[in-house]
Amino acid sequence: MLDAFAKSVAQADNRGEFLNSGQFDALANMVKEGNKRIDAVNRVSTNASNIVTDAARSLFEDQPQLIQPGGNAYTNRRAAACLRDMEIILRYVTYAMMAGDPSVLDDRCLNGLRETYQALGVPGSSTAAGVQKMKDIAIAIANDPNAEGIVKGDCSALMSEMASYFDRAAAAVA
Repeated sequence: MLDAFAKSVAQADNRGEFLNSGQFDALANMVKEGNKRIDAVNRVSTNASNIVTDAARSLFEDQPQLIQPGGNAYTNRRAAACLRDMEIILRYVTYAMMAGDPSVLDDRCLNGLRETYQALGVPGSSTAAGVQKMKDIAIAIANDPNAEGIVKGDCSALMSEMASYFDRAAAAVA
């Protein structure tokens, strides 16, 4: 896993070039917006259990066949595995968010996940729907302008970045 800084340096080094002004500007902006990033990750991390539980509850309301006999989340053991997987995906989204780079999400969570789910008979579309529900809840929590103790300001670019990590995860399992 490389953070945005290490990735920029590695790319410039591979090309045998100095960092250019565009790279400096992007990194400077990341530093400038760093406290907002930390606040967003902290809000998602501290609310992870609620995010996963609420997303699963909503998913099972929309797709009740998942928790009925014969469904992929039928029995407590299977439902618990579903919640565990959703939590793992959420955790890696927060890692990607903190690093400002999706490689940790791809390398340590998503690579091979679709194939594993297919082999286990897990419906990818349902998993993707659950990830999208987590996205909506997490963004609402992270972007709450009334939250106490957070850096105020425009977080639209940061929320768009967070959404892209969830979208990446949903696409990987669909």
